[in-house]
Amino acid sequence: MRTHFCGLVDEALLGQSVTLCGWTDVARNLGGVCFIDLRDHEGVVQVVVEPDQAALFEVAASLGYEDVLRVVGTVRARHSVNERIRSGRVEIVASEIEILNKAGKLPFYGHENPGEDSRLKYRHLDLRRPEMQRMMRTRIKLVQALRRHLDAAGFQDIETPILTKATPEGARDYLVPSRVHGGQFFALPQSPQLFKQLLMMAGFDRYYQIARCFRDEDLRADRQPEFTQLDMEFAFVRERDVQDFVEDMIRRVLHEVDGIELAQPFPRITYAEAMRRYGSDKPDLRIDLELIDIADAVRGCEFKVFAEWAEHADGRVVGLRAPQAQLSRKQIDDYAAFVARYGAKGLAWMRVDDIAKGREGINSPIAKFLSDEAIGAILKLANAENGDLLFFGAGTYKVVSDFMGALRLKLGRDLGRVENAWKPLWVTDFPMFEWDEEGGRYVALHHPFTAPAVDDIADLRANAKIAVSRGYDMVLNGNEIGGGSIRIHRTDMQAAVFELLGIEAEEAQLKFGFLLEALNHGAPPHGGIAFGIDRIAALIAGTESIRDVIAFPKTASAQCLLTSAPSSIPAAQLKELSVKVDLPQG
Repeated sequence: MRTHFCGLVDEALLGQSVTLCGWTDVARNLGGVCFIDLRDHEGVVQVVVEPDQAALFEVAASLGYEDVLRVVGTVRARHSVNERIRSGRVEIVASEIEILNKAGKLPFYGHENPGEDSRLKYRHLDLRRPEMQRMMRTRIKLVQALRRHLDAAGFQDIETPILTKATPEGARDYLVPSRVHGGQFFALPQSPQLFKQLLMMAGFDRYYQIARCFRDEDLRADRQPEFTQLDMEFAFVRERDVQDFVEDMIRRVLHEVDGIELAQPFPRITYAEAMRRYGSDKPDLRIDLELIDIADAVRGCEFKVFAEWAEHADGRVVGLRAPQAQLSRKQIDDYAAFVARYGAKGLAWMRVDDIAKGREGINSPIAKFLSDEAIGAILKLANAENGDLLFFGAGTYKVVSDFMGALRLKLGRDLGRVENAWKPLWVTDFPMFEWDEEGGRYVALHHPFTAPAVDDIADLRANAKIAVSRGYDMVLNGNEIGGGSIRIHRTDMQAAVFELLGIEAEEAQLKFGFLLEALNHGAPPHGGIAFGIDRIAALIAGTESIRDVIAFPKTASAQCLLTSAPSSIPAAQLKELSVKVDLPQG
């Protein structure tokens, strides 16, 4: 039907006859001549209809946006060059135009900027836009490059089940009722975690999969109920074996896909250092602001909030320097309202007008509660200069780290302190557990199959509160793009971890009996990592939303506006599945 793609027609084809197919991007009837911008997935080329072709001119003059055409014509040089497009030095002099399909009234046009709901409802139209084509192609190139790299390195692409057993891995499972086994359910996988571990026990040594995963999580703006990850697992490895391989892979792949240059090697910091310096386990190193612990400077001061938390065993008092931040009182109040969303009870501040004057050169509502020595110590710790604004937070270590870390990011962006660069790093030595106050028990910070740093079960039990795992994350520009760990490969250690997580032996056997048995059949030391394809593609494409690199995404409320899913199911089908719907009243 066609001989060439629109966007690939260039000067090498001058004088040749070509047949093109595509959509009318723009049709301009200038009276004496008609110009058509014909578009396909490779780009746009200009088609010209000369006035001496009356019948053809009439067809061209009738064209509207998104009409589907087949055009036959001859390639010639353009009088007016368009350097913005690849085909901008040539045009097609049409000898034949066939309307393959006339487009009806459109909900929006490609040159418009419709709202996201419209874009998702008419996704087929949205995806025709060159910008969307570019971003989707970025994702395609990323996946292709990853596959090439892994195939060449001897990894084996193995599919794991989509219908599987419900297991607690953090989020709620999507459940699928079984027709054959009435009253019983499959679950859609949150990840292929257990299956890839079983593959290591089966002797496959190096596994990967571009895996579809499903999590019934609470609603978040940029989170999808179904997503894609590059899943990997290695046998007979330690942490550095996994990290060094995937670091080299990511460095090579991002360079291949978009010419991105990443540091070699990636910086490494522990979880504890990340929280201390940045208030986040996925710090954005493009922002040159760091948290400053000031507990020693304010211990015993008259400002009760600072003094009490400085002495608290789980407390933290921290400052954040905003260099040369000329902020109004209203803007400061706005920042206080911002951190309140993250659990802050308040946000203290101090403006440095003239550091040489000590107390007299300070503007702060809390200065009257601080001694000259305390003020001097704070200014010294912060490396404060004239014109700086200091913010302070106090509370539990976790809460303060969370809200001051969020403030660091916001200040960095608002003050224009985000470097235009790519800043990767490894975050290592994550806590093994965190305490769930509501549940009154430990929960796994990563997942229940991550190995502890200690190999002694008695040591782990005695020091569960401070136990460190063999988990690690790869972070890029403040985004966790990959997370993994060395796994537990001994039955007794796995049983002990289940016990510490409040999973009794009977429950563990019911849910994970197959894993415990497999571990006892000669499981090798193994570990792995999973990378978020959607997030990496979005970063490369330069978009904030992963929905821009997913062909048919869901909304933030987990709906597909295109197909109107989810939808109700007929009663007869529900009966066949032994399912009764009992909706809450009101």
